[in-house]
Amino acid sequence: MTHGHAHGVGTTDPVIVLNGVHVALSDARISVLDRGFLFGDAVFEVLRVYGRAPFALDEHLARLGRSLEGFRIEPSFPMAELRREVHEAIQLLAHDDAYVRVMVSRGEGALHLDPRRARGPTTRVVIAAPLLALPADLYDGVSIATVRAERSTDHTRAAGAKTAAYVANLLALQVAQERGAYEAAFTASDGSISEGHSSNLFVVRGGEVLTPPLSSGILGGITRALVIEAARDEGVTLRERLLFVSDFERADEAFLTSSLREVVPITAIDGVRIGDGQPGPVTRRLHARYAQRVRAR
Repeated sequence: MTHGHAHGVGTTDPVIVLNGVHVALSDARISVLDRGFLFGDAVFEVLRVYGRAPFALDEHLARLGRSLEGFRIEPSFPMAELRREVHEAIQLLAHDDAYVRVMVSRGEGALHLDPRRARGPTTRVVIAAPLLALPADLYDGVSIATVRAERSTDHTRAAGAKTAAYVANLLALQVAQERGAYEAAFTASDGSISEGHSSNLFVVRGGEVLTPPLSSGILGGITRALVIEAARDEGVTLRERLLFVSDFERADEAFLTSSLREVVPITAIDGVRIGDGQPGPVTRRLHARYAQRVRAR
C-alpha cells in the first residue's frame, strides 16, 4: 500500500484507504464522474471489528465478490489487496472495537447510464471508524414497522447484492421512524415480510425459529448465517419460509440480526406487542452462542 498524507498511527478519526492509498479524511476525494456517485453503481460491505480483528472478513469479501458479479463489475485489483487494506486501516485506528466499510464502484465514466461507458479502473474505498454508540436499551427490545417497499435490485440478477443504491432502505427507515419504530420491515405486495432495512428478521414460535429464505431476494446476512449455525449448535429447530405480519403477532419472540448489532430482540410490530413484550429465552441463547463464536475466532 502507498501512503499519502495521513494521520499518525492510532488516530481516532476515520481511517481512509482510497484506491490503495492511505489519505487523511480532509484529502479523501472521488471524482464527480465516478459512477458510484452518479448512479449508485457500486457495492459495499460493513463488518464489525473486535479487539482490532475483523470478524468474518472472509465471508464479507466473498459476498462482496458475489455483489460485484451481480453488477458485472470487474474489479481492477486482486481481493488479496483489499484484504490487506482492511487490516492496515484497522491497525491505524485507535480503537479496539470498530467497524469497517468497504465500497467498490465501477469507476469513472461518461455522463451516461450505459455501464460500457465506464473507463479506467474501478474505485475502491476502505473506511475504518470507531463503532457508533448503540442505544443503551437496544437489547431490551425494539419495535419494527412494516413498510411496503421494493429494493432497487429486486427481481434482477443482482437480487441480494449489497448495493450502494440505498434510497429504498433510507426512505423505509424514515417512514418507520415517523411511526415511532426502530427498524423498517420490507413488506411485499403479497404481504410477506422479507427483511429489515438493514437487518435480517426471525420469529420464534413454540421453540422453533423461522426466517425468510434467500430465494425471497433478501440479503444473505453474514450474521444471519452464523445465527442459523448457532441454532443448530443449540439444538433449536430452524426453518426457512416466508413470514407475514401474523407470524410476528403470534410469535413468542422475534429478533433481528446485523453485523454491527449482532442479535437484537424485537418486542413489537406496528404497535402490536410480540409475546410478553420482553426479550425471549431463545433469542438470548442464540445471541450468547453467537458471542461465543466471535470469541472463538
